[in-house]
Amino acid sequence: MKTNKLLLLILGLLFLVASPMKSAESWLEGYKKVLVIGAHPDDPETMCGGTMLKLKSMGVEVVSVYLTSGEAGIRGKNHEEARAIRQVEAKNACEVMGVRSIFMTQIDGSAEINKARYAEMKAIIEAEKPDMVITHWPIDSHRDHRVCSILVYDAWRQSGYSFDLYYGEVMTGLQTQNFSPTFWVNITDTHNKKVEAYYCHTSQGMEAIQEYHDAMEVMRGMECHTKYGEAFVKQQWKED
Repeated sequence: MKTNKLLLLILGLLFLVASPMKSAESWLEGYKKVLVIGAHPDDPETMCGGTMLKLKSMGVEVVSVYLTSGEAGIRGKNHEEARAIRQVEAKNACEVMGVRSIFMTQIDGSAEINKARYAEMKAIIEAEKPDMVITHWPIDSHRDHRVCSILVYDAWRQSGYSFDLYYGEVMTGLQTQNFSPTFWVNITDTHNKKVEAYYCHTSQGMEAIQEYHDAMEVMRGMECHTKYGEAFVKQQWKED
């Protein structure tokens, strides 16, 4: 009996190893311009910096969009001081990755959802004309992350679903909640450059990156049978 259970376990493990995953980057092919829209100056890089670099290597134009400038993100600094520091850090990270940056006008810790904010997000996306947008998963402990996700989702609907919308994760467990990915990217070859980019955010410390983001990349890598990975959920189009 024990022999049969052991045999079934071995067969199951072999099936998992042999099973095809959606880690093949074929799902990234065909895109020409991608916006990664994060709530704070370090969110796009930590959420999907490896994928941004992979897209760049495929000839895709990639733009990093920041909903806020991290005004409340440095203890002992006022909003103006923190904004100046964190914008420089974000620009340095974008330079490392070779992507363009856009800063929106919301305030860190006080992000709003109202008619004017819906219009601002819609205007930026319409002006940039992406065929893919990546943003925060909407179930998140951080209010700014939730606000960012909702604004992007509304712009996607208002655009007539003119671009593919994907959600990424940030500090899963502490912030991103109930995230079950459906698409993976092998970022093993871009991992070191991603680390270089998010280490530009020196004002934020490295403890959370090491504790949460490195663990996420290893976990998603295991899911797609590689060393490091990033994972996403695609928003499905549905007409009312």
